[in-house]
Amino acid sequence: MAIDTRGETADKPSGEKKTRTSPALFYRQVVNELRKVIWPTRKDLITYTTVVLVFVLIMVAIVYGLDSALGWAVLRVFGGS
Repeated sequence: MAIDTRGETADKPSGEKKTRTSPALFYRQVVNELRKVIWPTRKDLITYTTVVLVFVLIMVAIVYGLDSALGWAVLRVFGGS
């Protein structure tokens, strides 16, 4: 069951001017959404971080390798010094 936290503006027709959300209501909405978040455990966080770092290192190696190979090929074709 969803909880309506939108306040007064939820009931107004779309043609009427909408009022701004108060800072207090905005804060309550943020806290309500953060309660729904499934936060990763420390083990999950370490695993995800390791996977991302390994992937980034692999991509850096691929880009460096391609850059070096293409640079070498360009120098061979066009005769650099």
